[in-house]
Amino acid sequence: MANTTTAEDRTEANGLYPIRTVSSLTGVNSVTLRAWERRYNLIRPQRTAKGHRLYTQEDVERIQRVVALLNQGISIGQVKPLVDKAVPIPERLVQTGQADEWQRYRTRMLNAIEHFDETALDAAYNDALSLYPVDLVTRSLVTPLLQHLGEHWKDHPAGVAQEHFFSVYLRNRIGARIHHLNARETGPLLLISCLPGEFHEVGMLLFALAAVSHGYRVIVFGANLPLEQIPPVLEQRHCDAVVLSGSARPARGLIDEQLPALVKRIDIPVFVGGGISLRHGDAIDKTGATTIGQDFQSALTQIAEQLGASKRR
Repeated sequence: MANTTTAEDRTEANGLYPIRTVSSLTGVNSVTLRAWERRYNLIRPQRTAKGHRLYTQEDVERIQRVVALLNQGISIGQVKPLVDKAVPIPERLVQTGQADEWQRYRTRMLNAIEHFDETALDAAYNDALSLYPVDLVTRSLVTPLLQHLGEHWKDHPAGVAQEHFFSVYLRNRIGARIHHLNARETGPLLLISCLPGEFHEVGMLLFALAAVSHGYRVIVFGANLPLEQIPPVLEQRHCDAVVLSGSARPARGLIDEQLPALVKRIDIPVFVGGGISLRHGDAIDKTGATTIGQDFQSALTQIAEQLGASKRR
């Protein structure tokens, strides 16, 4: 019988992880990990004879500490001494932290959107993604921009066009990133879709991007998927969970009839996220589905815990 163990498997067995595995474990993409090494000297991975980076468990834990500091509002340029010495975080850093930096990114991207300049928009977005984890970029940059455009479209003659321009840009960019990462991951497979009657799919795509960035594989079905279409999909492709997203008011019969019928018909967990899970959480939980809110990190933690519990049974 042929030995199918890969070089990557052997490396991990020796306690060293290739960059793609570290990216899945930490949610920090490979480009960002390399930037943290070159520009900020935050990590010093070992190298193979061919020059490939290898990370220890200590490196992984250090990266996770960096992510925790970034999530507290510390800018990437201020992280190193805090990680190196494990000193208390000065209050002034928490108060100022990334605020000015994120505002500069938002200003750059908003200016590009107002001029319908995709090249400038892409440059600003790529710059942010090269330095910060995708979850943080989504939370601190993309989501505020979407909210701003949604609230202020009436203030500009081309406000609707600006909102559409940015939404199409995000769909194209996120879709390409999901496709790239999906081909590399080997984790649990999630079926991800908007609920019936939900036509705003950017939030769902951002969640799918967060999922693949954390090692999941995804099948994405976009807006307004009838729930009765899901069981036939599962007959053709084994999935580990279904994740449904909705921000609008639930369609008629969705919570009372369609969602409980889906839960009863399939034998994998069903999760519901987005604004609908906050406004109708109790009713959704009674259907047998699990509400996961709008915070991507918290949602992915809930999904991982439930899938882990299912495997232990």
